[in-house]
Amino acid sequence: MEEQRKVGIADYKIGIAPQKLITLGLGSCVGIALYDRVKKIGGLSHIMLPDSTAFHKEVKAEKFADTAIPKMIEELYGGTLQTRNLVAKIAGGASMFKFPDKKMTSDIGKRNVDAVERILHELGIPVLGSHTGGSVGRTMVVDLDTFSVDIRTASKSIIVL
Repeated sequence: MEEQRKVGIADYKIGIAPQKLITLGLGSCVGIALYDRVKKIGGLSHIMLPDSTAFHKEVKAEKFADTAIPKMIEELYGGTLQTRNLVAKIAGGASMFKFPDKKMTSDIGKRNVDAVERILHELGIPVLGSHTGGSVGRTMVVDLDTFSVDIRTASKSIIVL
């Protein structure tokens, strides 16, 4: 019987095959699935914001792309920021609200996707698939046995990455 682990907003979970990781409610947030095909281990992060540096108080690392991704990798590998065998798939980053004045939204979904892609590139982690942008919410289900990622949209369509 397969085990499914739920990942909340501003959180991540680590797992091993044959587990599945799932996160709900990816609007402007971005889900980042990382996977080591050799060890069949991986993680799923649900970030809310691109960058923690604008915040001066203590912040929850799992909330931000720039801190959640490295933290998840370090947990995957017992404290080291090793990326040699990692690959990624991402989803989310939608523009959920329409405002007449575009400056009001600053398109947080696009900024989140851009930050995630930049950080993964800097770490040398290839993105094998993505389903980002648009204006619909998503659910992301990661199979840690095959690294198949199912994306379910609010309109009930299923996309496999």
